[in-house]
Amino acid sequence: MAEMAMFPLGSVLLPAMPLQLRVFEERYLLMLSQLVAAEDARFGVVLIERGWEVGGGDHRFGVGTVAEILQVAAEDGVVGLAAQGASRFEIVEWLDDAPHPRAEVRVLPDLVWDDALEPLRVETEQLVRRTLAEASEFAETGWSPDVELSDAPMDRCWQLAGIAPLGDLDQLTLLRATSAEELLTKTAELTRDAGVPFSLPWPQDEG
Repeated sequence: MAEMAMFPLGSVLLPAMPLQLRVFEERYLLMLSQLVAAEDARFGVVLIERGWEVGGGDHRFGVGTVAEILQVAAEDGVVGLAAQGASRFEIVEWLDDAPHPRAEVRVLPDLVWDDALEPLRVETEQLVRRTLAEASEFAETGWSPDVELSDAPMDRCWQLAGIAPLGDLDQLTLLRATSAEELLTKTAELTRDAGVPFSLPWPQDEG
């Protein structure tokens, strides 16, 4: 177990996925300054279950992802931060939020890639990209169907889960996957469900 600074958000961070934040709240500016001073460029990200995080009082889910800071830039009292999702963890105990959220965490095992899963990965990637293309005709999806992904197989699996047009609770389900096969299978299953409205035929005008 280890103590880690925490940043509750209204979205899920998955391993191998990018994270960009604009930090202006005093307690998180202090958190970042402490991390930089300690040369520990990591903090935990968890999804807010209910409530509103600013000023505290929120309720948070018990599983999250370590964010590794890649770049920090400050301007006019606002800090721009670029990070990337790394290992997953579960909350053992929330600590006092003063001066910022902290928790005792237990790191979860990394998922292990098996080359036998390559056909499933290819099929899942085709499904995700096709669904993104269909969804983009109706709304902004956040990711292009042609987005470039990592050459590392396990990172690519996580990125497929991250770009799939899913809601936060679905992505939280994927974050809890216990194997690469489960991650790919559930990504495909949830993507199919999410894509149903985009593949339905247009209603025929009457009269």
